[in-house]
Amino acid sequence: CSTLRALNPDYPRMYAVAAMADEGKRRWWQLSVGLDDGRVEQMYRRSLEDLEVPHAAAVQVATALIHAVVGRVAALLVLEARAWDPGIENLWIHMDSDGGIDWAGVASPILRVLPEDPAAGEPGTVTLPCEQALLVWTAHRCLTSLGSVYRAISERAPLDARVFWALVGDAILGASTYVPILAGTGPSAGTRRGQLLLDAMVAAGAPVRSRVGVPGRQRLRAS
Repeated sequence: CSTLRALNPDYPRMYAVAAMADEGKRRWWQLSVGLDDGRVEQMYRRSLEDLEVPHAAAVQVATALIHAVVGRVAALLVLEARAWDPGIENLWIHMDSDGGIDWAGVASPILRVLPEDPAAGEPGTVTLPCEQALLVWTAHRCLTSLGSVYRAISERAPLDARVFWALVGDAILGASTYVPILAGTGPSAGTRRGQLLLDAMVAAGAPVRSRVGVPGRQRLRAS
């Protein structure tokens, strides 16, 4: 967590997660509950007020939730070959005072690590046999959240499935490209792990390598 907070000192919550046992519940909501209790609709309506374009508003909401699910854990993967559980029953979302997502939390902070990790065998870790196993496990756990996120948004806003999964791919590529730069480390390990995570997603049925135009992308950047 300290490593992730240090990536961007001006915005330390950008990649970090919180252990929910240490947090109060103000402005927090559980992903498995909040997707169906009006939170997504509230986020979409707020984005629509700002952007005035339904497709762009849907993309903005999807991008924020995708980053909370996979962008953050991908950052830890590319840096340290570690991962917390990004499954839907483990993730919590924190909203800022403007109703945007600024943090994420985990009910269980147990990390999956590799045998050569200095923390392997320590309390709070589960050791997986190899890097491929770690990436496949992470991809499948992410998909439990991402599938529900897509359904929750698409039921309330115009969001094409191809666009959603392209955004997931962008989140992984962004982490594997920019996080090593922020950390001042070499890009090769991060790039390789990012590609392997994309491969694991594709193997699990998520078309994250599809390249499609994202409606509202230019308008979002301008905003």
